[in-house]
Amino acid sequence: MSGEQKAEAKGEQAKGKLKETAGRVTGNERLTAEGRAEQAKGDAREAREKVKDVCRR
Repeated sequence: MSGEQKAEAKGEQAKGKLKETAGRVTGNERLTAEGRAEQAKGDAREAREKVKDVCRR
């Protein structure tokens, strides 16, 4: 996994977690859902990069 792609995936996951937490604290269901979606997007990006790494070996 390239360092840049890994950082982007982790950043998306962290940003999503922050949004989800803020949504829960404020009672904003939309923000909570956006946070979960962003985390899932980061997870998918990380998984895709891991598959690329395995295929390169």
